[in-house]
Amino acid sequence: MKVLTVNIGRPTASPDSDGAGGFTGIGKQPYDGSVRVTDPGPKGSGGSGLAGDAVCDLRHHGGSDQAVYAYAREELDTWERELGRPLPNGAFGENLTTSGLTVSRALIGERWRIGDELVLEVTSGRIPCRTFASHLGERGWVRRFTREGATGAYLRVIEPGTIRSGDPVEVVHTPRHEVTAAMEFRAMTTERELLPRLLDAGDALHPEALRAAREYVVKRSPVI
Repeated sequence: MKVLTVNIGRPTASPDSDGAGGFTGIGKQPYDGSVRVTDPGPKGSGGSGLAGDAVCDLRHHGGSDQAVYAYAREELDTWERELGRPLPNGAFGENLTTSGLTVSRALIGERWRIGDELVLEVTSGRIPCRTFASHLGERGWVRRFTREGATGAYLRVIEPGTIRSGDPVEVVHTPRHEVTAAMEFRAMTTERELLPRLLDAGDALHPEALRAAREYVVKRSPVI
């Protein structure tokens, strides 16, 4: 298991971006060199966990619980065949393009050591937005991506460190539950009845998903 490429995005103009000034950092390219990864701080003020990587819409992206986005090369290959077009590493706006990891099926709270220092923890799947759809230029992309459910995974920084393309990935902690990034995604989008099951992941879950799961349970609890 390894990181094939570490991908960095620079601000570029997009008519469909909700970022400041109409800019987005979704167009990421493999970076040739070492990249420092740290906790960027709370959502709304913190951006990407990767030094030099742009997050332009701080309301919806970035922050401690979405510090890093990973997507599997194997899943990109599947999309290449379906779309009939090449998808280079970074094409989905992912910071890490991986090999040998079932990223969308990673457990919430699963921890990865990358290189010698960095430790990341899976928090959620990725919900597609109109900026993503505009970037790909595929008709009905949000619906197609949602239907497929190959979401990739957002991660928070547990231990900061420096990484580079080619670094090995080791799963150093596997939680004792069955809540995957893909399940969290389905619960937050098309299968709301799954929300109570997310509570098994506890505080490792992205706070927005944890709040949604708790509210769902409260609303459906019988009044005594």
